[in-house]
Amino acid sequence: MDNPSMRNALTAGMWPQFAELLPRLEDDDSVKVLVVRGAGTHFSAGADIASVQQILHDPATGQRDGGDITVAESALARFRKPTVAAIDGYCVGGGWQIAGACDIRLASENAVFGITPAKIGIVYPLSGIRKLVELAGPAAAKYLLFSGDMVNAVEARRLGLAMKVLPIDTFWDDVRAFALLLAGRSQFSIQSQKDLVDAISAHVPEAELAERNSYWQREMAASADPRIGVAAFLAKETPRFTWLRPTK
Repeated sequence: MDNPSMRNALTAGMWPQFAELLPRLEDDDSVKVLVVRGAGTHFSAGADIASVQQILHDPATGQRDGGDITVAESALARFRKPTVAAIDGYCVGGGWQIAGACDIRLASENAVFGITPAKIGIVYPLSGIRKLVELAGPAAAKYLLFSGDMVNAVEARRLGLAMKVLPIDTFWDDVRAFALLLAGRSQFSIQSQKDLVDAISAHVPEAELAERNSYWQREMAASADPRIGVAAFLAKETPRFTWLRPTK
C-alpha cells in the first residue's frame, strides 16, 4: 500500500487494485508467500476519509456496507497462498480489515491499532466486525468499536489482533526471515491446511468439510511432497518440495 504522505490511507482508486492484482499473484508459481505492508513507516490509516462514503457504497444493495473495502478484504481472504500482514505504525479502520484478512499478523513494537467508525458516525462493514469478533471476542470488539481507542502492539497481541510483536530494529529482517521460512515449507501442507482451517472457522456443514478433507487426502496421495519431506527428515537434509497448486 503506497500512499505514505497520508499514512497509506487507501483512496477510492486503490481499493479495487486488490481484486485486480491478487489473481495474478495466485497464478504466479514463483510466488509462495504474500507479505502485505505499507510504504514507509505505517501499515495503513484506513480508507481515505474524504471519499469514505463512495468507498463504502455497495452498488448491488444501494447501501454503504463495505463496498470496495469488503471486495478487497474478500479477495485477500480467498487468496489460496499464505498471507502475512507486516504491521508497522498505524493500522486503523479499513487498514485493520486488510490486516485481518491475512492469515498471520506480525506487528512491530511501533504498531498502533484502532477501529474508529464511532469517530466519524458510520457502521463498520459487517465482514470487518465478524473478523474482529472472531479474533478478539465480543467484549473486546465492542470496546474497540465503541471507543475508537488506539491500542499499542502489546495490547493488540493480548487481544488476538497480532500473532507476534517484534523489535523495531530488526522488524523487516524478521518479517523477511519468516516469509522465507514459509516459502521453504511444503506449499501442499500450507494450502491444504489453510483451506481446512478457513472452512472450520466459517462453520461449513460437516458434509462439505468431510468432502474438502477427502479432496486433500487424494491430493496428498498424488503429491511427491510427503516422500520428499520424509526422505529429507531421515537424511537430516533440507527438503526441496515440488508441489505448486491443486489440481482442478
